[in-house]
Amino acid sequence: MASHRVSRVREQLQRELSAIVATLRDPRLGFVTVMDVELSNDLHYATMFVSVLGDEEAQREAIEALESALGFIRREIAHRIHLRQAPEIAVRYDNTSERAARVSALINQIPRPAQDVGESVAEEGEPQGS
Repeated sequence: MASHRVSRVREQLQRELSAIVATLRDPRLGFVTVMDVELSNDLHYATMFVSVLGDEEAQREAIEALESALGFIRREIAHRIHLRQAPEIAVRYDNTSERAARVSALINQIPRPAQDVGESVAEEGEPQGS
């Protein structure tokens, strides 16, 4: 289980990474959102999970742009968060929102039972001839 300090640093790191990514002026970075950050217990390694609005090509280009800006991002993190050592940052694509949308669409495709079918089942359970 992660300590309270690791949890606090992770939350701060996520806020700062979101702010830093929003200031980057790379045209390949369209609509990029920092969804989550995983941080090692020793605070030396962080994984930034991002979501990108667009097709697979836009996602690939955004990940490449973020990876090329990791030196700048890490330097900004070192200035903004006072740690002994700024964590090494890796970028991963987060497809959670896509999977959630797909599951939601599948659930919406399930036919709903007719209202009177449920009522007839309840009537069959009642004793006859009362």
